[in-house]
Amino acid sequence: MVERQRLIAEIVRTNENVVSVASFVGAGTVNATVNTGRLYISLKPREKRAPDAGEIIDQLREATKEVQGISLFMQAAQDVQIDSRVSRTQYQYTLQDADGEELGQWAPKLLEKMAARPELADVASDQQSGGLQLYVDVDRNQAARLNILPQAIDNTLYDAFGQRQVSIIFTQLSQYRVILEAQPDFQLTPESLAKIYVKSSTGQMVPLSAFSHLRTKPAVLAISHEGQFPAVTLSFNLSPGTALGEAVEAIQSAQTEIGLPETVATSFSGSAAEFRSSLQSEPYLLLAAIVVIYIVLGVLYESYIHPITILSSLPSAGVGALLAMIVFHQELSLIALIGIILLIGIVKKNAIMMIDFALEAEREHGMPPEKSIYQACLLRFRPIMMTTMAALLGALPLALENGTGSELRRPLGISIVGGLLVSQFLTLYTTPVIYLYLDRFERWAKRGRATAPIPAAANPPPPAGASVTP
Repeated sequence: MVERQRLIAEIVRTNENVVSVASFVGAGTVNATVNTGRLYISLKPREKRAPDAGEIIDQLREATKEVQGISLFMQAAQDVQIDSRVSRTQYQYTLQDADGEELGQWAPKLLEKMAARPELADVASDQQSGGLQLYVDVDRNQAARLNILPQAIDNTLYDAFGQRQVSIIFTQLSQYRVILEAQPDFQLTPESLAKIYVKSSTGQMVPLSAFSHLRTKPAVLAISHEGQFPAVTLSFNLSPGTALGEAVEAIQSAQTEIGLPETVATSFSGSAAEFRSSLQSEPYLLLAAIVVIYIVLGVLYESYIHPITILSSLPSAGVGALLAMIVFHQELSLIALIGIILLIGIVKKNAIMMIDFALEAEREHGMPPEKSIYQACLLRFRPIMMTTMAALLGALPLALENGTGSELRRPLGISIVGGLLVSQFLTLYTTPVIYLYLDRFERWAKRGRATAPIPAAANPPPPAGASVTP
């Protein structure tokens, strides 16, 4: 393992974008078993290299794929880390089952199916079931004939291969614990058990092979748990040009194709889990924000119609943000969604400036709607352009920066800039038109309510003092 990982580290160091590589092998707080290692790869500052971290990962994956006997999995370090566990790649999908054997059967099947999907890359598993266990099957009848007690067998094997503390040596400054075990040369191969002798109750030394035989079986090197149940975590990266939502659908499709039993519980972990939960709540959050804005504007303008005129500018901002994300090949991440939500407050101020002036001109000065909205467009054009340019220029550095951590902030700037550019050109023309049409609709609705006939009573009572002729 050390030799193979050293070879991987040397290949990684030859990349022109890599500054240094720290490598270690063995079990510890990060690595669960001794046949795993970890590399910490430091890259040049972002302004001194052309490719980003994802492109460098693709380069290193291609350079190390020919190395035999070892696999390299990589993931870019995130500025905001929300993963609940350490895995080989960025996203995690966890399988749980109360039956460990059933889990061990289905996890490799799903792993193979996921690895075949083009949306996923670097699919890996923390399940290591390729180990071996050596079983010593004792013939109790034969051991009884040789006067060998079961406890003596246990004690002898533990003395040889365990770490039994037999004494403590005290000095003036320190104390040393004495551990009893066989020499390391006799602990390397199963054949070493042939040299183990067990003392019988009569004092004779009997070889272990005289009353037992050895049996080798496959076994897992480590058993992970989530909660109280055995768990296997399948981790994966995204293929170039693939969104996380597409990868989630691909995993669910692979799970359906293999017919995963219901006894195996599945769940996403870390970033993928947060992505799914945010997708479930995002539509309700956006709808709640729009409803609250509508209520506030309705109270402000004392109208049910004119808040719709102001909210009509929001679709153009959303379309502009999405188009900008597509043009610059950015994913619709949580940061980009924050930018779209910010656009709700930034964009609607254009319509607010015009509608507020138009309503005041109608109510205070008696202007007709066509003339009032025309004057509003002329007088409010300059403040609308000033506030829009202030917001756009404030977000422009986020969209254009390429320094360290820019991958996190760039989607925010791109969504804001794209939404402001498109909405600015559209709302200056569409808002007056929508205002006039909705104003006509409101007047028509009021006239309809005012001219509606009042239903008369079927048999009105006669007035007092009048005679009724049959």
